[in-house]
Amino acid sequence: MDIQSGLIFLALVGFCLLLSNSAPHLLNRLRGRNPTSRTSQTPPRSLSPISEKKPTSTTQPTDPATVLPPLRHHVLSTLPLPTGYKYKEVSETEVLRNPLPMTQDYRTCQDGAYTPTGFSVADIKALGDFPNYAVLSGVPLPTANGEKFDVDKALARPYRPFRWAYHQTMSLTKLETDWWLELENTYKERIAQRKALFAKHGSGVLGALPGSELACKELMEMALQFYCARYPQYFSLSEDKRIFTNRILGTEQDVQSKPPLEILMDNVPEDFGIMLRDEKQGDYFLRAGVICSSMGWNVASKVGLRLDHIHVKIPHYKEKMEFSMNRFFTKMPTDKPIQRGSWGLEIGQPLHMPAGDPHEKLREFQDPNLRLEDCYLRTDWQTLRRLPLSAAIVFNFKALFTPVTEFRDEPCVPALVAKVMREGNKDLMTYKGTWHIEHVVLPALDKWAKEQEVKGLAPKNWEVATLDESPWFKGWEEKWHRQQGF
Repeated sequence: MDIQSGLIFLALVGFCLLLSNSAPHLLNRLRGRNPTSRTSQTPPRSLSPISEKKPTSTTQPTDPATVLPPLRHHVLSTLPLPTGYKYKEVSETEVLRNPLPMTQDYRTCQDGAYTPTGFSVADIKALGDFPNYAVLSGVPLPTANGEKFDVDKALARPYRPFRWAYHQTMSLTKLETDWWLELENTYKERIAQRKALFAKHGSGVLGALPGSELACKELMEMALQFYCARYPQYFSLSEDKRIFTNRILGTEQDVQSKPPLEILMDNVPEDFGIMLRDEKQGDYFLRAGVICSSMGWNVASKVGLRLDHIHVKIPHYKEKMEFSMNRFFTKMPTDKPIQRGSWGLEIGQPLHMPAGDPHEKLREFQDPNLRLEDCYLRTDWQTLRRLPLSAAIVFNFKALFTPVTEFRDEPCVPALVAKVMREGNKDLMTYKGTWHIEHVVLPALDKWAKEQEVKGLAPKNWEVATLDESPWFKGWEEKWHRQQGF
């Protein structure tokens, strides 16, 4: 196991706790024997991380102001660029000496200023609109999903990111590049819901500070470029790269007619937060975001804050995660995006719940009339990646809701969830906020766990642990396909 994996673990745990009160409880497993067998479809994992290593008294911590992420400028030599453009190599020293300020619009900055990944303003202008982000980032475009894909029938993969072990470790998954942005049958509903939230809350769900212009444009272009490659039957871009056609919604939109995050709001039912590096201290700040599914916070309350200030209310963050999280953000490359999931149990399907929302009151008591069929698993499936040109770090996540009753036939899931709910770290389980539904859900989970042992879906008296198929369960593909009608 390597130090990089450990840094990724601590970074993602902290970042995902930020995303919602239904964030993970940090009860992650020790790798070991499991009652279910790994399938060939289980995605490759990174190595289990080791414990966080803080600098000792004899170790001088690295000044983040002098540390850059891996440069990507060299890939320009492989791309077609305008006549007259002259490629030259760039050193870290030159990038550090002439940084593009975090708060300045690249369009009004001098051509010789550099982003942290080594691209000058002149380079960015020469690349133009919708450059080849696969080459620039080192992350390939997705394969087309095929003409048989029907968005009206599509279901998101059945994520079950439940983990258990007394000694917390966590295996992270490399981003499956075909699934960065996932379409499913709630697409039209979610787009309409998000646009209504924007109309109602404005800066509460969308904000962009000065200096984020390049990152916002870059993210918008990457997302639309991904859609066109993954779902060509539904999305396309005109030859002049101006008009984006969305055949699901029946719209054609000039991508320069609105700010980039609003174009995303109109077409992509995902949430995005954009972190930029401060050239003076090397710290990362949330400078822009379009987030409609936050629980207990909103964009307006977080935008402009430094990484550690964003996490101030998260249990154990400062003493256990802050150091490694800062290190991870400093060094994250563009070609190693990662993914994971957080979860919570909710009454109904609350998408957007800022502080003070009436839905919060439901978490303060156990309703004796609560029905099991009104209890849902909320999964926030998340990715974290660095954009190549701006060097912004972008986290995105999408809220997916599944009736808790689906657990009944999912091998070993009921016993695992019940274990976490009963024995999870008290502070973190309180932060997660599942108490209000436990009186209804726990008895059902216990009943289903016994049923599964009788039916042979789970071994009798098995030692509860994270499933080998995590973040799914044994036989998930068969169930997923069957529910979609094929």
